[in-house]
Formats: sequence, structure tokens, C-alpha cells
Amino acid sequence: MDTSDEGNSVRLLREPITRVELRTTAQERFGDMVKAVVDIEQGIMAIGGEMHADEEQALIANGSLQSALWGINLYVDAVDDAFIEFDSMINIRPRQGNRSRSVEDLSVQQKIRAIVSALIFP
Repeated sequence: MDTSDEGNSVRLLREPITRVELRTTAQERFGDMVKAVVDIEQGIMAIGGEMHADEEQALIANGSLQSALWGINLYVDAVDDAFIEFDSMINIRPRQGNRSRSVEDLSVQQKIRAIVSALIFP
């Protein structure tokens, strides 16, 4: 599903895409990086927004709970741990014990890695 909001093209991923498709999305906006928001409960992800908040709103509009959404950056040419950066303003949520832009909970990081691996193929 694609949604548009004032020039923002957010794509909800329920089915896998290739790294080539991800690279195309990166080139449309930031060059080597794609902002993404992952719903760790539904196992879906939004990509392509200018800001993580755009993707967060698209997921919420599609039934996601904000407490299950985590912002990341995907570096399309990086491998292994460098591929995913757990950094976003939407991750600051003291009520859930996350006081920084990073995803501090290692079990949440693992869930995010598993979802990204399932939705982005080499």
C-alpha cells in the first residue's frame, strides 16, 4: 500500500521486497538510507517517508498501536549490523522505559531484526 501526504510517499510492507527495491526508495529521498518504522506486533514495516513520524502515522492509520512502533534507518549498501540503525525521535518514550532515540531493549532490537530480515531480501 502506498500513501501520499504532501509529497510524502510512504509504503507499507506486508510482503517482502528486494534490496534493489529498497535502494530505489533510498535514491528517491536520502541516497544511501531509508527511514523505516517497524510494527513489532503485526510484523509489518513502513518505508519511504521523509520523517519517521510520517511512517508512524501511516501505520497507526492502518491499525497499528503506537506502543508497538519503532523507528530505524536502513543503510542499503551496508551489511550485517551496519544495515540497521536503531535511531529515531519516535523511540523516545519514557513510559515504555526507552529514554533515548535508540531502541534500548535488546529483545525489541531482535524482533525488529527478524521483521526486517523477513521483509527485505538480498
